[in-house]
Amino acid sequence: MRLDDLYAQPGLTLSVEFFPPKTDKGDENLFSEIEIIKRLNPAFCSVTYGAGGSTREKTVDLVDRIHRQCALEVMCHLTVVGQSKDEARAILDKLKAKGIENLLALGGDPPQGSAEWKPHSDGFHHAVELVREAILRGGFSVAVAGFPEVHPRALSRQADLQYLKEKVDAGATAIITQLFYDNQDYYRFVEDARRIGIAVPITPGVLPVLSAPQVRRFVSLCGSKIPAKLEEELGKVELDDDGAVKMGIDYASRQCEELLRFGVPGFHFYSLNKSRSVVAVCKNLGIGD
Repeated sequence: MRLDDLYAQPGLTLSVEFFPPKTDKGDENLFSEIEIIKRLNPAFCSVTYGAGGSTREKTVDLVDRIHRQCALEVMCHLTVVGQSKDEARAILDKLKAKGIENLLALGGDPPQGSAEWKPHSDGFHHAVELVREAILRGGFSVAVAGFPEVHPRALSRQADLQYLKEKVDAGATAIITQLFYDNQDYYRFVEDARRIGIAVPITPGVLPVLSAPQVRRFVSLCGSKIPAKLEEELGKVELDDDGAVKMGIDYASRQCEELLRFGVPGFHFYSLNKSRSVVAVCKNLGIGD
């Protein structure tokens, strides 16, 4: 089922993100976690593309396998960086041949070891070009990323919002946000987007904390911030990963409860290939089985 149809259904649209494991054991563990997450009845899951498009073949194979074996709708990430236009088109053709209808069009992260983001010499330059290409080919429902705290490479907040509108005007049917830990950033982002005519669903991306060092690294990479309240909580579990998981579940549950009252269309959980926190947060919210 297409993203636009999934978001049109009544109730919350729950989705979960995975990444391609590097080993056979990782694959085995992931599919065990997916079976647990399936009990939540997610509308769809997504699979990341890797920095610089580094996992493109693994991503497509994993998307296909989850779709076939797990009977889940899958959204495949596709990025601009690290591949030519012909390579991107070949991925689109391969996805279409496998019956994959949903796509998340992204600029992408630079390859590991490279601090500078730059497109392929013969590639697309912006995610909006991927949106147009997918729509032109037909058969795809395309989501794009939104940044409540502004994209790190954006010239300004207003420029970032206008670019988001350009992606929606090109045919994107949903927006999934980067992780954030202060709901005020999301509220402001949604209000500003609606003010300039963006009407598609804007789903908050939620990453429950799994460890203090890990969340610090993630927010640094994506240009988000750690609010004072969360910083205080992290300080108590700096060297206690199990305690950090429990704290992360509590924090994410409170965060999502507030978001529900705001009227979000759903949640997109960054699972890091683990089910425990996602399942616990959903249980606390009373959603899923």
